[in-house]
Amino acid sequence: MFANVFVLLYAAHLVCDYALQSDHQAEHKAEHGVTGWCANLAHAATHVLVSAVLLSVGTVVLDLPLSGPVTAAALGWVGASHAFLDRPWPVLWWMAHVGRAPQYAAGGGAAFVDQAGHVTALVLAALAVAA
Repeated sequence: MFANVFVLLYAAHLVCDYALQSDHQAEHKAEHGVTGWCANLAHAATHVLVSAVLLSVGTVVLDLPLSGPVTAAALGWVGASHAFLDRPWPVLWWMAHVGRAPQYAAGGGAAFVDQAGHVTALVLAALAVAA
């Protein structure tokens, strides 16, 4: 069941990060203040909603025996981890503490580290749901 849940969560992630994220969200989600947090939380909420829809479809089409409370907790984790990782400091902190050169982040490397964090969070969510 882990693989099924992970693929559904990952598909939701890709749709939300690349197809459903507005230019406003992408440009402002890392800012301090109300505008930044509203953009960030709206983007994270989109992840939760689309993930919930795909997991619901999975329960019907794939006959996945998902626990309601565990799935709800996993969806909360998806939203919270996504909102956290989309703030700039966690990724930059991580990169600094594993010895990545600042030029790597400035050259687009931070986006890869960001995505690695998101995928890792999805793996943890899928493990929890499948356990």
